[in-house]
Amino acid sequence: MRGRVALVTALLLAVSQTASACPGDGGQQAAPAGAGGYPRNETLYTSGTQWGPPSSWNPVIPGGVTGTVGLIYETLFLYDPNKLAMTPWLAEKGEWTGDKVYTLTIREGVTWGDGKPFTAEDVKYTLELGKIKAVPYSNLWTWLASAEVTDPKTVKFTFSDVRYQEWDNFLYENAIVPKHIWSTRSEADITTTKNEKPVGTGPYEYLTHDQDRSVYKKKASWWATKALKLEVKPTYIVDIVNSSNEVAMGLLLQGKMDLSNNFLPGVANLVKGSFNIKTYYPEPPYMLSANVAMLIPNTTKAPMNDAAFRRALAHSIDTKKIVEGVYGKLVKQADPTGLLPVWEKYIDKAAVSALGFTFDTAKAKSMLTAAGYTDKNGDGFVEAPNGSAIKLSLIVPAGWTDWMEAIRVISSGAQAAGINIVPEFPDSGALDDARTAGNFDLLINNWTEMSNTPWTFYNYLFQLPVQEKQFNANFERYTNDSAWALVQKLSRTPTDKPEFQTTLAELQKIHLTELPAIPLWFNGLWSQVNDSVWTNWPSSAPDAPKHLPTTWNNFWERGAIYMLCDLKPVSK
Repeated sequence: MRGRVALVTALLLAVSQTASACPGDGGQQAAPAGAGGYPRNETLYTSGTQWGPPSSWNPVIPGGVTGTVGLIYETLFLYDPNKLAMTPWLAEKGEWTGDKVYTLTIREGVTWGDGKPFTAEDVKYTLELGKIKAVPYSNLWTWLASAEVTDPKTVKFTFSDVRYQEWDNFLYENAIVPKHIWSTRSEADITTTKNEKPVGTGPYEYLTHDQDRSVYKKKASWWATKALKLEVKPTYIVDIVNSSNEVAMGLLLQGKMDLSNNFLPGVANLVKGSFNIKTYYPEPPYMLSANVAMLIPNTTKAPMNDAAFRRALAHSIDTKKIVEGVYGKLVKQADPTGLLPVWEKYIDKAAVSALGFTFDTAKAKSMLTAAGYTDKNGDGFVEAPNGSAIKLSLIVPAGWTDWMEAIRVISSGAQAAGINIVPEFPDSGALDDARTAGNFDLLINNWTEMSNTPWTFYNYLFQLPVQEKQFNANFERYTNDSAWALVQKLSRTPTDKPEFQTTLAELQKIHLTELPAIPLWFNGLWSQVNDSVWTNWPSSAPDAPKHLPTTWNNFWERGAIYMLCDLKPVSK
């Protein structure tokens, strides 16, 4: 216990020194959490998504300020990843009314923040924004033929190519915007505007921001209170910009932050102590699994273009050492398929048994030898079958200490098997550029999708064509026309059809055989709460809410909005 107290004392000292030196707007010092004149028992302090000064409230372009979509703007449906279920939200219902026709009915009684009614025209307009190439969902119009308002409550969508999985994904991932405001903007403005006076249908309105925070205030009325008997409890939400894990930890310990969605190393010690700190699970892995960290080989380069080499590399990695040694069991070892725990029912266990990989240095060595990779010069490292030397760089961003330690483990295991891999730590901007342009050997990348369908995972893995710059999928630049055809087939197949499972099984076999990306561990949905001001947080306890305890972008529409309705202020 003395060690934990010393750690906490050191962190509090570091926080007090750091906070006093943080500049705010106009040269003013940034106010600490808890300042600003907001009643403490009505204010929720959060952090974990925003890594720079708030700059954009544009819901059309990803990367806006935390809560832009979810608190201010809303989506047609929500998706519950625990139940694998879609829930109508701004939509009252949606159904396939023909082979290529989807009919959506909007919810009555919804108003925009300026008092104007929410209408079917708003839905149609938002969808048609996708006809602008710079809008992220412009791909929609390669398979959606038309959107027609048939009455004030109804929009009929006619498809040229029915893609059930992609359509459901769109329905809960993309916010609806008010036509009466956005239609006055040019195409360029729509994709570049900071939208500093956002008007949405959600429970909160934007109040103010500073260099180190953004502030939201609960609206006087919200449609879901009457329609769904839901009421968000905090009057104010103050989201703190991340400056460091240490500062976040200190604010949490002091009770000046209620919910931290940062990665906080050593949180297990805090959960066991008397610090009012709670996590979703009271024991390892403490967090829900949110995404999968994968080793990404650049398959345009030798020897990463050889499936036999990639499979041998996978067997050289001691993932258990990463999970237990680097993370202290804050994460879980990934299934070889990479499919998240919420999709466990879809895993082809026979394929995993036959084709999966485990840590086995001797097996890695024998696989290399069988594929023609041998140590010809006696330096301890194998050469390629043509005799050329192999020396590979494995990169993660400088400062990402958990990943830095993880790739040291990977490098050590690879070298023990005879593969010369050297860890390197470029700055995050340089790594992003290298990943996008394909100028790397090996890297670690998160695939962040606790989504409605495993289609999103395989779309990430196998998406074609490979472009000169890859921005959000297939960073390994792997080309497999058969796999891509199966991904497209999967999107066109309803989840309740037998073909959905058989197509998934085929994709799993290709992935496990080829290993264009190697799943390593499931990152946690980092979430630590201090329950001294607010209680009834989501947790694994039998009587606790089970919604996602997070403020991460795109997770409000995965049910995290319910968390704000479940919270209760601590009685004084």
